[in-house]
Amino acid sequence: MLGESVGLGPRLITVVLDGLRYQGATQWLGYIEHMVEKGQAARYKVISELPSLSRPLYEVLLTGTPAYMNGITTNQVVRLSGEESLFHLAKNAGLTTAAAAYHWVSELYNKAPFNPLRDRHQHDEQLPIMHGSFYFEDQYPDSHLFADAEFLRQAYNPDFLYVHSMNIDDAGHRFGGGSKEYEGSVRIADSILALAVPQWIAAGYTILITADHGMTVSGQHGGTTPEEREVALYGIGRPFTPGVYDEPIPQLAIAPLMAGLLGLMPTVRMTPFLIPGLRLPAPSGV
Repeated sequence: MLGESVGLGPRLITVVLDGLRYQGATQWLGYIEHMVEKGQAARYKVISELPSLSRPLYEVLLTGTPAYMNGITTNQVVRLSGEESLFHLAKNAGLTTAAAAYHWVSELYNKAPFNPLRDRHQHDEQLPIMHGSFYFEDQYPDSHLFADAEFLRQAYNPDFLYVHSMNIDDAGHRFGGGSKEYEGSVRIADSILALAVPQWIAAGYTILITADHGMTVSGQHGGTTPEEREVALYGIGRPFTPGVYDEPIPQLAIAPLMAGLLGLMPTVRMTPFLIPGLRLPAPSGV
């Protein structure tokens, strides 16, 4: 069975494809949609929180709190989060955490402001993200980013690995969400996932693939249109029941979902939601 492992507790890899709108995911993620079509993955439609901007939605995804509550209201808020994130939850439960991600993730949960000469690679088991590889150029190739993630996985065997890709968002801003460059960046990410996901399944991980926000044809996001707010969520492995679930779910559901997939109690600031096709085990409470 997908995601089954022997002698291991729950383990999770979450991939965030920055800027990938729902329609782009369903049309151009050919390998991931193959998994859905063949009964190996579940697909959901997620409605992002507002504002549909990157840094505020990183905080939403990882803490399950809305912007008015957490204070990360714009990309220009550069400080550590005041919330308890998934990294904090996992670390406090004795799990190993890792991230290959844009440097804003480090600024939210490890060190702010980011110093590229000091903070590119971080290995400190006292930090919420114990093992981090953080890039600071939007054009940093997704091929390199996923190689960074795979290095962290093989070297440190994390229980929770967060992988955050930026090339789709970058192409959308530079060329527009209706451009061949935007489409091409999605197809490249899919081809990389086609190499990585089978290895992650074999290693016993449950896998989530989603996005923070979408992208308009003109290359914008931050507002309220479906192109900006509708994103996909794919669940691969136990305990997902494969299929397509059309009823939209709120983005605030993802953080408590990740906690549940790791066997952890959500924080008091997270609001668990009932997600169709999913039956989580009782949390350990650690």
